[in-house]
Amino acid sequence: MACNCYPVNFTAVSSNPNRSLTCSPKKHTFISRSSASSSTVRFSSLYINRKISRTRFNAPNLQVVASANKAEPLKVMISGAPASGKGTQCELIRRKYDFVHIAAGDLLRAEVAAGTENGRRAKECMEKGQLVPDEIVVMMVKERLLLPDSQEKGWLLDGYPRSSSQANALKEFGFQPDLFILLEVPEEILVDRVVGRRLDPVTGKIYHLKYSPPETQEIAARLTQRFDDTEEKVKLRLLTHNKNVEAVLSMYEDITVKVDGSLCKEDVFAQIDSALRALRKQGQTPLGSLAA
Repeated sequence: MACNCYPVNFTAVSSNPNRSLTCSPKKHTFISRSSASSSTVRFSSLYINRKISRTRFNAPNLQVVASANKAEPLKVMISGAPASGKGTQCELIRRKYDFVHIAAGDLLRAEVAAGTENGRRAKECMEKGQLVPDEIVVMMVKERLLLPDSQEKGWLLDGYPRSSSQANALKEFGFQPDLFILLEVPEEILVDRVVGRRLDPVTGKIYHLKYSPPETQEIAARLTQRFDDTEEKVKLRLLTHNKNVEAVLSMYEDITVKVDGSLCKEDVFAQIDSALRALRKQGQTPLGSLAA
């Protein structure tokens, strides 16, 4: 019978401390995937399943401690046009699932703010509504995905990849998502969202003059508009996005969930949360029994 399996290490210990261990059970067997960290079982004989054959070891009065690896953390990508709500949904996802949120746009803007050579090249492309060259972005994303927190908690990659070449680069580096979320929003709504968007340079919080205005006049007075958040530039960005999104989707079509991003943020998140809960449930089947 087919099952979702992974290897488990065993340590055999004699129950009589004055008697040496004369039997050496196999070091690996296979059990159903589980989030449990360990399992202990006493036995007089152990069966180890290996594809189509079974091997029996007589091992009286032994205790076996099975040290099982935790289920692998989820890896998620979220994509959509500018102002489709990726940032808002990523924050809601991060709060509930504790993924490491990695925004390619934030990585780029940090380079621009630092005035690096890559930052200057990126800014020129962004001002023209063009994609930043892959060689600038891919290494930054790769290095962030390889950090320990991303490996341990799982990651939520926001706004990347944006082209088939970027998706292929990630694949070559061994990064494959478990779920690809696509936020779909009509173009007229996207333009309206972008033109009214403002940034608080003190807190980093994003506001919207119409949909999410600042709480006080003090905050309103210090708000700034990103240089690429104008109607002219967003329309150029939308054209670029639409040309590339289909190629990216073709690489992840089997794991893609399309979400109506024009709804209120709570309803959008409900759709995403449902998909993530279903995916997580698949990886939490009960610990398989060991036949004796």
